[in-house]
Amino acid sequence: MAKKKWLGWVIMIFLSLTWGSSFILMKKGLMYFPSEVVGALRMFAAFAVLAVPGFIYIFKLKWQEILLLTLSGILSNAIPAFLFALAQTGIDSYVAGILNSTTALFTLILGVAFFKFKARWFNVTGVIVAFIGVFGLLSVAGGQNLTFNFKYGLYVIIATLMYAININIIKKYLTGIPTIPMVSLVFFLPGLVIAGYLFFYTDFLPIMQTTPDAYMGVVYVGILGIVGSAIALLIFYHMVKFVNVLFAASITYLIPIVSIFWGVADGESFNLIYLLWILLIIAGVFLVNPPVKLSAQKKK
Repeated sequence: MAKKKWLGWVIMIFLSLTWGSSFILMKKGLMYFPSEVVGALRMFAAFAVLAVPGFIYIFKLKWQEILLLTLSGILSNAIPAFLFALAQTGIDSYVAGILNSTTALFTLILGVAFFKFKARWFNVTGVIVAFIGVFGLLSVAGGQNLTFNFKYGLYVIIATLMYAININIIKKYLTGIPTIPMVSLVFFLPGLVIAGYLFFYTDFLPIMQTTPDAYMGVVYVGILGIVGSAIALLIFYHMVKFVNVLFAASITYLIPIVSIFWGVADGESFNLIYLLWILLIIAGVFLVNPPVKLSAQKKK
């Protein structure tokens, strides 16, 4: 038991560093490619790593499961990959990382509305507090006005809403599928379509042929897709099987910290007033996913 707890902490730290670093990798990739190429290349890299098991397992699962996993792939990876890349053409990478933490809020809202999840007063309070923090952060971050920031921040919010829908779908319909078949098929069919889009309908190949250092963009986005999407998702689904769900959800608190570190290290502007709004967002997410002790005390 102690060994599993230790392993859980190691995995949580690894995933926090990995997913918290994904925003700076997107930023670096956008230095070489437009947002649609970054999104497509990220998905293609993850697809390429998992294509063989995906091809094997697509013949072993029921067609209903394949359809649900394909829907899961579209909601959790395909569309968000493009939305996050597009968002970071207008907002700083650390702002995108902070807004990503709203996934837990939407998970709660959708769970209550459509999946019979019972919310407590502190959950509802957390949603309100976090959204105040999001609004405040978008009003001041990046040196732009609220309208500008909201336009690009909205892309992240839409992506996190899709993450939340996907989490609820997995919890309700897909928990019985083993990790490797699940993750490989999440990327398989969407990855096939996006591969065709990348090579035939974007400027990826012309850029590679005309830009001498474009390979560096491939390295950044390749790491993002292989490590940040494929491998990280495999490890996360494995971790959820032997740790408390709330422990797994605590990754949400650490991702913004890592993204802020990378953003500041890369020269992005950071004002102390941002801390007020950041703390509100984190406090809200904390209330949505409270510690086990808090939940237990409220039940007594």
